[in-house]
Amino acid sequence: MRKPRGSALLAFSAAAVLAGVLSGCSAAAPAGDAPAGEASGSGFAVDESTLVFGVVPDSVDTETNYQPLMDYLAQETGKQVEYHESTDYAALIEASIAGKIDVASFSGFTYVTAKNQGAEITPISSITTTEGAEPGYFSQAIVPKGSDIKTVADMKGKKVCFVDPSSTSGYLFPSYNLLKNDVDPEADVTPIFAGKHDVSVQKVGEGVECEAGWAEDSEVEKSDKVEVIDETMVPGAPIVVSDALPKDLVAQITDLLAEVSADEMVDAGIESAASEAFRSVFFETTPVDDAYYDTVRDICKTTNASQCQG
Repeated sequence: MRKPRGSALLAFSAAAVLAGVLSGCSAAAPAGDAPAGEASGSGFAVDESTLVFGVVPDSVDTETNYQPLMDYLAQETGKQVEYHESTDYAALIEASIAGKIDVASFSGFTYVTAKNQGAEITPISSITTTEGAEPGYFSQAIVPKGSDIKTVADMKGKKVCFVDPSSTSGYLFPSYNLLKNDVDPEADVTPIFAGKHDVSVQKVGEGVECEAGWAEDSEVEKSDKVEVIDETMVPGAPIVVSDALPKDLVAQITDLLAEVSADEMVDAGIESAASEAFRSVFFETTPVDDAYYDTVRDICKTTNASQCQG
């Protein structure tokens, strides 16, 4: 399997729980619910002493894999960082539109959709996993090992696992690739939405509920029960900041998260960033801007996906 050139926080799926969580950094909000508290009118999701860090659901390790970055943000800004994992992509979009998050990690598709629907957010950076890598990761078409399905075109008439209707690598890019192969992702396959990338891989590996499917490379490479029959490079998932925050704080967060390496976080005293598990999925952040996601916008136009519309 081709090694991905880079992987965003969206793809964080380390097997080990990261250790060394700094005290007072994050308090989990109930999945899918708005963070505790109401916007104060100051531009903060909760209050001026708190930053709400929102994420899209990815795997069972999602929160622990974000911890070093949250620790770093808390230490450098002097604010409490509150972890907020939405129940699904649509919920995170709604939270961003409602001003319920201050910083977040979106998928490229989710970011474009949120912007189309009025979210006032700006992309800062994307995560790479190895030195010199470009932001991005692979959306991979997978089948159970030994399957008779050898190409994307062979998925026609099959039960196909997707991740979520608002997933970049788990639905938008797969839909585009199916259409390129004359397969309608709505009419020519039986779509199964697994909810998370690791679950999509699991279901395809079992070969019962799903005869084929799609997931991001970082989850696919963990399984010995599936094989890759096609892949497409996806723009790296953005870390975004709310435009509603005070301008000096936006500038500070942008400076902190645009270009920071695991080594720099360790040097700053973030012990959780030193773990082997974290370093396996995080090398550094690389700056990105809104134009970087024009590829996603172009595919939205090609697929005419309703999820892309504002």
